[in-house]
Amino acid sequence: MAAPWWGQCRRLTNTIACTRYLELPRCFSGRAVCLSAPSWNFLPREERLPSTIQSQSGLVNFKFSLIRHKLRTLRPTHQTCCCRGTHSDAKLKDPFTLAQRDLTSLYDDIKKELFVSKDELKYLCDYYFDGKGKAIRPMIVVLMARALNIHSNRAGDLLPGQRVIAMISEMIHTASLVHDDVIDGSDKRRGKRTINEVWGEKKAILVGDFILSAATIALARIGNATVVKVLSQVIEDLVRGEFMQLGSKENENERFKHYLEKTFKKTASLIANSCKAVSILVNSDPDVHEIAYQYGRNVGIAFQLVDDVLDFTSGVGKLGKPAAADLKLGLATGPVLFACQQFPELHAMIMRRFSSKGDVDQAWQYVLQSDGVQQTSFLAQRYCQEAIRQVSMLRPSPERDALIVLTEMLLIRDK
Repeated sequence: MAAPWWGQCRRLTNTIACTRYLELPRCFSGRAVCLSAPSWNFLPREERLPSTIQSQSGLVNFKFSLIRHKLRTLRPTHQTCCCRGTHSDAKLKDPFTLAQRDLTSLYDDIKKELFVSKDELKYLCDYYFDGKGKAIRPMIVVLMARALNIHSNRAGDLLPGQRVIAMISEMIHTASLVHDDVIDGSDKRRGKRTINEVWGEKKAILVGDFILSAATIALARIGNATVVKVLSQVIEDLVRGEFMQLGSKENENERFKHYLEKTFKKTASLIANSCKAVSILVNSDPDVHEIAYQYGRNVGIAFQLVDDVLDFTSGVGKLGKPAAADLKLGLATGPVLFACQQFPELHAMIMRRFSSKGDVDQAWQYVLQSDGVQQTSFLAQRYCQEAIRQVSMLRPSPERDALIVLTEMLLIRDK
């Protein structure tokens, strides 16, 4: 089931070296860029960037692979917590091996949930559940569930409802991709033609709806009203996030807040609420629920920030979609918003959603000439730091440590 990306990340497991919590990558050289402009002071104190970071002058093809051998991990050397846990010095576990047995039959079980008698609908529903996706969301949910079970003085094995939540997380995610492709008019997804490109928009919308309906039926079977409420929030957030993506803010401060909130709703809410849901099934402590939620929230935002960087640094061969796809859709992501500090000309382009002739190419050049990519990657690192800080509050276990390793891998992925 593992995709090539997993294999690549797995090879990195044994190369990640431990250092202090706030140590930064040492891969940038050149001029210092001040980030203390008043326009960025809206960020919460814990999310603001330090006054300076180093950048590489004349950067054209920044890739996360440049920092692979110099990146210091973000895990704390010691973390006190209200939930009785400190970071263990035990050998870190491979997240893929630990999650494999729970994910082996994941896609087969999803296909059973999507069983219909009509052949065409069944084929369309199964189209993306071919085992070639990253399965990052169910993997996080599985590892979090096991870590929480151990933290709660239970055996590490998944509860039936927890496994269903892992399955539901992948179903909701995939349904959102089908709908996103219709909205964006995308013709490629995961290296193959999209459902809307092959079968048309109407059928694609119906397929996305059907997958969501099957997910809600599976959710109802869990029989926990609180879990139903938590995961229902995900669908609401997805819709609100999509509406937010349709608009831009004139004020620079509001624009970045808008971007981060949209990123949470469209990407991080699913991970955060799925992690919270599996915690509810095993532990009644609200503090534990919050730890699970905050881990998922911070990992989810970091994941999307890295995605936004890769849109400028990876080609279609690695991403499975054209580079600069966001600019072509009229979207101003982190690298563009940071680049505005050095190239104010981008403001007008953002407001017209890069719709004028030459806007996409010009914006692309501005971003590459600026420190937008580096600053976005550093912001992703800060979110990973917070995710690791949160999960380190759980009792030491192989699964908890695997979540830490997985967080670090997500930060340095290149596809």
